[in-house]
Amino acid sequence: MDAGFTPYANESDVLRIDHLEIENRLDRLTLTGDLVLTRDRTGLALARELHALLGQAIAQLEADPALPERIAVLAPRIVRNPFA
Repeated sequence: MDAGFTPYANESDVLRIDHLEIENRLDRLTLTGDLVLTRDRTGLALARELHALLGQAIAQLEADPALPERIAVLAPRIVRNPFA
């Protein structure tokens, strides 16, 4: 796993584990794509990467004494294209 990726640290980092993309945000992690954990050494390595990422995310959440019960997620909205 990328040692520079800290969950919930910024709005710009993206981490890839095989075809799974993890997008960093201040209030969430967004996972898109797919990850196939095959029963071999390659699958084991990928599983360890995912496990490390989830461990970091859990540690960040548990360390926040002001962690809310639930955050408000705004629905996406359509805006006028400024380039049209």
